Amino acid sequence: MTLTFSGHGAFSSQDIETLIQQGAIINAEKEHISPASLDLTISDEAYRVEEIFLPKTGETVRDVLKSIEVFPHDFSNPLERDVTYLFLLNEKISLPEDVYGYCNPKSTTGRNDVHARVIADGVSRYDAVTPKGFRGELWVAVTPKSFPIKLAKGMPLSQLRLFNKDTRFTEGECKDALETYGLLWDLEGRKYSYEEIKIRDNDGSIILTLDLSQDIAGYECHGSNKVLDFSKGAQSHNPAGFFERIRIDRKRIHLKKGSFYVLSSCEAVRVPPDLTCEMAPMDERSGEFRSHYAGFIDPGWGWGKNGEGKGRPLTLEVRPFEDIVIRHGQPIGKIKFERVTQIPNMLYDTKASNYLAQTGPKLSKHFKELA
Repeated sequence: MTLTFSGHGAFSSQDIETLIQQGAIINAEKEHISPASLDLTISDEAYRVEEIFLPKTGETVRDVLKSIEVFPHDFSNPLERDVTYLFLLNEKISLPEDVYGYCNPKSTTGRNDVHARVIADGVSRYDAVTPKGFRGELWVAVTPKSFPIKLAKGMPLSQLRLFNKDTRFTEGECKDALETYGLLWDLEGRKYSYEEIKIRDNDGSIILTLDLSQDIAGYECHGSNKVLDFSKGAQSHNPAGFFERIRIDRKRIHLKKGSFYVLSSCEAVRVPPDLTCEMAPMDERSGEFRSHYAGFIDPGWGWGKNGEGKGRPLTLEVRPFEDIVIRHGQPIGKIKFERVTQIPNMLYDTKASNYLAQTGPKLSKHFKELA
């Protein structure tokens, strides 16, 4: 199958809709399209597995399932902590010969410390729908890490992003875009220049730093046996019993190995309509921790309805692999921008979202706001 698209880079909402109309993506619903991604939904075929796996080239996920012990999952039961469950996704893929994809957990998934990794037939990489022209089934391996969760059929946990070219910025392009678009602002509404960004990896990325200036500087979870029911909707759970507010000691926090943290960036990020943005892994020279599990930011984030926006801070989902003391303004995250094929017909700041009013660390939509 060959389809012609208007530009190169990450596919916009119009391109994704075209793929659905042409049968390249089957069983996808239009309401699951975002500005530059498609929500992937779990089907009623689900298994508890003893270990996670990746298929070899030419091997389907179903081939592997025949060779290991699996247990059908009953949706009336919660998913246990540190246990992996495998769900067949409703969407079937038959991409054009020049198109490939990658997946990210949705923001709500990441903020609840739920590891959701898409596994594609014949692909020995997580969250990769490759090579170009991929055809096959998609599955998602789900592991709750901090507390049990309950899911329902049809829920989206991951999102698919599609590309026909890698358009991530070089360092020079990043500098030009920062000045032209105003990609980065401080929390008082002042735009950053490239020269003001003193911590750089010089690879086309922007380093974000930790904000400890808010009344609630973050949330900490040591683990809980309470069940978070994803099907109950927005603000249906009390954070007590799941998360504790972080108390600041002289503008620093102690991150404990094995715990999970929801924190926020000092910088407000603005994504213009013709760009998209992704959280990238931090260099281990900043410390042994992971700073995101979702990490995809749609075109229009912090842009406002007509370009009047001055950015919005990013929530960081942090899991340290060693005990760390980190202070206000130290490196905590990393983002990379890239171009979209065309300006989407919808932008993040013009659609309904639980995170439009985000001004600091914010728990997932399932939790009630703390007074």
